[in-house]
Amino acid sequence: MFVLSCSNTNNKPIIKFSVDSTSIVIKNIDEASLLQAKNAYKANIDTLNLISVLIKPGDQDSIQDELIVPGKIKIVGDSLVFSPAMPFVQGKDYLVESYLGVKFATVGNLISGTAKHNLQAQRQTLKR
Repeated sequence: MFVLSCSNTNNKPIIKFSVDSTSIVIKNIDEASLLQAKNAYKANIDTLNLISVLIKPGDQDSIQDELIVPGKIKIVGDSLVFSPAMPFVQGKDYLVESYLGVKFATVGNLISGTAKHNLQAQRQTLKR
């Protein structure tokens, strides 16, 4: 499921580890995207796929593919919290991809023909 917003705000959601590094928190989500996320969360929490978290392979890793980090998502106040099934590993890099708050297009972009045809996820690499 993708949550999209057509708001005119330029503020991107902030993606970072929680203070204790046990979860990933996405804050600064625009109101329209947050409302859609809350509605999707209430409708079917088990199929909610608002963000993807991947562990990036290190230089010395034998596995060279990014691996999906399983976990649970909760909406807490105006933030989305991802808690992994297994603790994050110190020294590892994690790639977080989210479509929360992705701006589809402005009216000006549509008129001028400069709207992107493919939506791009917000991507943030976090080092534990």
